[in-house]
Amino acid sequence: MEMFRIPKEKRETFGFSPENPTGSRNGGTRGRDCDKLHPCESIPAGGTLTLCETDGPGMITHMWFGSNLAHNFILRMYWDNNPEPSVEAPISAFFGHAYDQNVTDRDGNYITMDSEQVLLAARQAYNCYWEMPFRTHCRITLENRGCGAGSIYYMITGWRGEIPADAGYFHAGYSQERPVTKGKAFTVVDTIRGKGRFAGMFLAVGLNGEDSCWVEGEARMYIDGDEFPTMNYTGTEDYFGGSFNFGNDSALHTYTPFSGQYVGMYAILGNMREYYNHQQRFLLYRWHVRDPIFFEESFRMVIPDMGGRPRYDDFASVAFWYLTEPKGLPMTLPPERELDVR
Repeated sequence: MEMFRIPKEKRETFGFSPENPTGSRNGGTRGRDCDKLHPCESIPAGGTLTLCETDGPGMITHMWFGSNLAHNFILRMYWDNNPEPSVEAPISAFFGHAYDQNVTDRDGNYITMDSEQVLLAARQAYNCYWEMPFRTHCRITLENRGCGAGSIYYMITGWRGEIPADAGYFHAGYSQERPVTKGKAFTVVDTIRGKGRFAGMFLAVGLNGEDSCWVEGEARMYIDGDEFPTMNYTGTEDYFGGSFNFGNDSALHTYTPFSGQYVGMYAILGNMREYYNHQQRFLLYRWHVRDPIFFEESFRMVIPDMGGRPRYDDFASVAFWYLTEPKGLPMTLPPERELDVR
C-alpha cells in the first residue's frame, strides 16, 4: 500500500498556505515562537486568488479549507497548462456542503460527513483526499463572485516526483436544476469524452410540493455511447447505499442519516421548529473507489426525479472522474444569481 511505502525514487513534499504562499522549502513564517503573522488571505469581490502553483511531475494529496466559504467562492484546478479548468465548482458544493447557509442539520447538530475521500468536520472544515496527479504543471485558484471581500484559510499538500504512467487526471464539475424539469431526468454529468474512470458524486436534494417518497429515480450510467444504460441502479436511496427511503418507509417512519467510507446520506436539513426554514433537504455521496466504473470513449449519468410519479424537486450535484488527459468540462456554471443554493 502507498500509505507506509517509502519510495526508492525521490519525492519532495510541498505545502501551500497563507504562511507559505509559494509552497517552497524554507518558505514559511519568519515569526518567532508563538507569532502568528499571516494565517489567512483576503479575496476582494470579483478577485481570484492563486492558492497553489507548481511545476511537476507530482501529486496533490490533501486540501483543507476553513472559514465561511459559500457558493460564491469558485474552486478551479488546471493541469499541465491546459487553459480550461478540469475542476470547476462552488467550493462548498465540491466538499458536500451545497446548502452552505445551513450550518446545522435537522436536529441542531453541525453538518458533518466522514468518508475516505472527503471529510466535512464541524464547523465548515473542508478536507479532500482525492489523489490529483499532474505531469508538468498544477494551478489551483479560488474566485470570489460575491459582493464583498472574503477571508480564506487553507492548506494544500502534495509532493513532486515521478508518477505512474497510467495515472489519470482528476476532474470535477457542478450541475444544478432548481427545480428539475418534471418528467425529465436530472443530468449529473453530460457526455464526457475520452478514456477514464467515473469516481463518484455528491447530490443535494431539496423537496418541493408534497413531502412524499422522492427516491424512486434510478441512477443510470451510459458507457461508450450506450443507447440504454449499462449501469442501472434500482432507486436513488439504493444507489447511495440505503434502502426503503433511508428508513422512512419502515417501522420508525423517519429518515436515518449515515456516513460510511464510500456511501452516505449524511445530513437532513429543514428544521420545522425554525421560522422560514421548512423545506426538507438531503445531502448524499457515493464514491466508486472499490467499484470503479471504467469507460473507453465516453460516459454520461442521469438520475430521474420521481416518487410514485415524476416530481419537480431541486437537485444539485458535483461529479468526479479521472481521464487519461486533462480536459475542459462538459458543463458550465450557472450565473451567480442562479447559483445561490439556500
